Amino acid sequence: MAFAHILFYFSFLFSFGNTSADLLKNNSHPFYVSVTQIEEKPEQKILEISCKIFTDDFEKTLRMHYDHHIDLLNPSDKNAMNKLVNDYIQKHCKISVDGRQYPLQFIGYEKDEEGVECYFQANNVSVKKTVSVFNDLLFEYKPEQTNIVHVTVKHKRKSRQLVNPENTVTFTFD
Repeated sequence: MAFAHILFYFSFLFSFGNTSADLLKNNSHPFYVSVTQIEEKPEQKILEISCKIFTDDFEKTLRMHYDHHIDLLNPSDKNAMNKLVNDYIQKHCKISVDGRQYPLQFIGYEKDEEGVECYFQANNVSVKKTVSVFNDLLFEYKPEQTNIVHVTVKHKRKSRQLVNPENTVTFTFD
């Protein structure tokens, strides 16, 4: 349902010659959403995790938590910015497999259109049946924040929309 709304929104904008970049120049956009993707790589026994977040919202959220100059796209100190991004996401996105929580190893982040894509991996993971995700990214920044979670295990993809304050979902795979 959320994807249909988002696609409709972009179709609406483009039909009038506007782009999402035009809205971001005005520091506004009509929805607050992040997308977290988790994909099992069974041959490597890892989970690859990515979190895509609107840059402006993420920067404002980081400013709420850290006494540091925040500029994700042009950081004066990339290592310091990596540390802040990693710290925030580690606190607000947790993954458990078959009842065991796995630490996330930070890989890095990069610009992706109007957002940033943050990359992690969980090591020595073998999914037998369930993947549980706690995700309250940016919930404290915007009450209307929605986090979409996609999990792919055994080549089957399942998805769920978490609408603030709902922050946890469990996917079962056979």
